[in-house]
Amino acid sequence: MEHLENLLRQIDMTRLPRHVAMIMDGNGRWAKSRGQRRSDGHTEGVGSVRRVTELSSDLGIKYLTLYAFSTENWNRPQEEVDLLMHLIGWAIEKELPDLMRNNVRIHLLGDIDRIPEEPRARLTGARDATAANTGLQLNMCLSYSGRWELTEATRRIAADVAAGRLSPEEITEDLISSHLATGGIPDPDLLIRTGGEQRISNYLLWQNAYSELYFTPTLWPDFGKAEYAEAIIDYQNRERRFGKTSEQVAPKQQA
Repeated sequence: MEHLENLLRQIDMTRLPRHVAMIMDGNGRWAKSRGQRRSDGHTEGVGSVRRVTELSSDLGIKYLTLYAFSTENWNRPQEEVDLLMHLIGWAIEKELPDLMRNNVRIHLLGDIDRIPEEPRARLTGARDATAANTGLQLNMCLSYSGRWELTEATRRIAADVAAGRLSPEEITEDLISSHLATGGIPDPDLLIRTGGEQRISNYLLWQNAYSELYFTPTLWPDFGKAEYAEAIIDYQNRERRFGKTSEQVAPKQQA
């Protein structure tokens, strides 16, 4: 606790990332290293979701986006897929009272119709129950991938062009952004991936164009508030130039 408090004192509350995205990797390896079933790792990982959500809310971060289940994850063994679907539905329902108490709003991103009926009902129920909340927006990416998202956006734009509602000259970066699953949500300032891998794995491909990337060997079930605080401190020690020079961005960062 003292270590966490020391870290929190180092965070500059005027320079928080507005939007943090996370790839929650390492549940299976965490369980294997302890001689447990992969399912035990996924269950343990729910606690990390709670911790990062709580800290995001406490700090005043506006958006937290979690990669909960990718389109590629459908290719895992059916037993594991079934377990993950059950766990996701169970966890969101279990955490709902705390989400309401902390004024957290749930937003679902991905091909939600592909999720089995029971967990889908729990997820949409939590989304609807928290719709009026005004604090942290917790975006859950389920049956999601960046290429799926871009393909769907392209189809919608092409349909508008074919119907005469849109001309090719009107297609801009802002228009494409508005057709993504994240339409209306600012791009992530910080992307955190746990588990030691250093890739973005088909996650928010358009949105991560200028995100600061933070990779940690910590497996997801071991990733808590202290590890999250360390990632934010690392982010605040970086210079974000967006193609400009240090001299151009310095006045803005010092303001």
